Amino acid sequence: MHMSTSGFYDQMSDYYHLIYPDWPNSIRRQAGHLDAILTEHCRSGGRQLLDAACGIGTQSLGLAMLGYEVTASDISPKSVERLLREAADRRLSLNGSVADMTRAYEHHQRQFDAVLACDNAVPHLLSDELIVQAFEQFYRCTRDGGCCIVSVRAYSGEPRYDTVFQPYGIRSFQDKKLILFQVQEYEGIQYNVSMYFIEDGPSPCPTYVMKSRYYAVTVDKLASLLRQAGFREVVQADDAFFQPVLIGLKR
Repeated sequence: MHMSTSGFYDQMSDYYHLIYPDWPNSIRRQAGHLDAILTEHCRSGGRQLLDAACGIGTQSLGLAMLGYEVTASDISPKSVERLLREAADRRLSLNGSVADMTRAYEHHQRQFDAVLACDNAVPHLLSDELIVQAFEQFYRCTRDGGCCIVSVRAYSGEPRYDTVFQPYGIRSFQDKKLILFQVQEYEGIQYNVSMYFIEDGPSPCPTYVMKSRYYAVTVDKLASLLRQAGFREVVQADDAFFQPVLIGLKR
């Protein structure tokens, strides 16, 4: 049985950075790529951003380092708490709060030059109706000439077996070694994820397992849903980021 999305990321908040072999470098690299996308596509002329699925800050922190005025929100309270700690450690000024992306405008009640939802966050919404609801909220949060940037996995190019095993490797964490891997179990167009963190040490080894669920929505379907929510000139960039990126403009 999978837990709620907020519960999944609450439990993941202390460990999420271990998914990346070098999280600080990933923060800088992703910010550089997103900055290039924003420079090319955002026409509102400003640098005020909403990261509507900020997690522990992989995108928000790097963009704040580049001088963007970042407002960040996430459904996971503990992830937002960690984001704010990480920002304080880096002497970065950004606003962080807890909000479901399907209520982004209701929560923030303002507009931005760009709205981001990266790192496959949107497929946690398990139906087209919920995704459109989120995209409509993103649209209301976007200034004229501004853009929405969504990065997701390329599900259409992936095999959908009953069970998929994805290793992440061995990481050092708090004077321990952790073995990381993910198990995906497909049920039609949705799948359950179990994320395993195993401490390498004397037997029995402590094991932490976090579970969630995703909708394996294709990039083409997401582009259609962005248009349905009001965004125009929706384009896909496959080589601009570590995942396929959709960019929609508000005219």
